[in-house]
Amino acid sequence: MTLQGSEGNYRLKPLKWYRKLATDKGRAEAGAFAVEGPRAVAQIMAGHPGAIVEIVALEGSAPSYRDYPVRFVTESQFRSVSPATNPQGPMAIVRVPPDIYSDSLPDVTGHRILLLEDVQDPGNVGTLVRTAAAFGYSGVVLTDRCADPLSPKCVQSSAGTLLNVWIRRTMRHLDLIQALRVRGFLLVATALDGEDDASVLRRPEGLVLALGSEASGLSKKVLQMADCRFRIPIDRDRAESLNVAASGAICMYLSSLIR
Repeated sequence: MTLQGSEGNYRLKPLKWYRKLATDKGRAEAGAFAVEGPRAVAQIMAGHPGAIVEIVALEGSAPSYRDYPVRFVTESQFRSVSPATNPQGPMAIVRVPPDIYSDSLPDVTGHRILLLEDVQDPGNVGTLVRTAAAFGYSGVVLTDRCADPLSPKCVQSSAGTLLNVWIRRTMRHLDLIQALRVRGFLLVATALDGEDDASVLRRPEGLVLALGSEASGLSKKVLQMADCRFRIPIDRDRAESLNVAASGAICMYLSSLIR
């Protein structure tokens, strides 16, 4: 294995350091997480080049990594550090956003926010973050019972878009949402007993779109706090419900059609 880069005093880390990034403890200790795959790494490099600490690449590969330190490893070594079933290089080691686990809103919130309450499947969480970024949402608030957005499956499903929105994962999500409502945001809860008038989603002044867990939907607390409830009109004789990621994609698309 070899290391290239502009930082001559860079210390080579043991391979187990990279493996530990797949765990909550490992990411917390390192202050970093891994983004894998050429497209996802390219997305991070294009949008947030300063967040990258290091690139891990296969020996013999020769793409341009600018001035980043690059750790070249063999195929077997890459498989040993990658949590993916079918690893594909390269891998970017990315700094954890400093406020992702904080209990306070950013100074600039933007106008459209996604709330995920207890969405536990990491693939769904990553897909919803990616969809939020695609439809112009500024931030995503997650409860502490949601899958960790920096876990490997979430990162894989988000396809390099995690840094394109601000994220808060906290047990005080209700406080954050209430603070947004005080600022004039409308809280729209997805619910089976909601109205199917999509105009409630088209609010340029400020919208919080709430999606609940795959098994039980939104909690009573969020439903009671909501300014209105929205349901997607589907043929329930043929399909009882939609996957939460599909529901979120439809709602976020409808909310983007502001006239």
